Amino acid sequence: MTRKRRILVLCTGNSCRSQMAEAWINRELGESWEARSAGTRPAREVHPLAVRAMGEVGVDLAGATPEPVDRYLGEAWDLVVTVCDSAREACPVFPGETETVHVSFPDPAEAVGSDDEKMVVFRRVRDAIRARLLPELRQRTGRGR
Repeated sequence: MTRKRRILVLCTGNSCRSQMAEAWINRELGESWEARSAGTRPAREVHPLAVRAMGEVGVDLAGATPEPVDRYLGEAWDLVVTVCDSAREACPVFPGETETVHVSFPDPAEAVGSDDEKMVVFRRVRDAIRARLLPELRQRTGRGR
């Protein structure tokens, strides 16, 4: 049996984009990847509209909580993915031969308007993460560390 590759997804608050990415990776690529997510300045909770957006596609984020990146610094990671420009700039150095990749997405938490209008943005980001990040990881699945 092949060892699952470990991936850490980083953004600033760990309340939207990185949580959605972690959930997509574990759901869609769980046979080959094990994902966790963290924030450089973690929020108090996962954004309720992120929970709602992922719930619409059958992914439950209800028990998820934002984590600080410092919690994961001593662990070995095959890949660290930053999903926002701020996290890319603040990304710490990880030990070993950790590869880093930047795939940026807009912050849906900055959406304005009614909840229905904000949900349009959350859905767009949710779908963009699935469409852009997962193919990138599928390409890397067969590669060595």
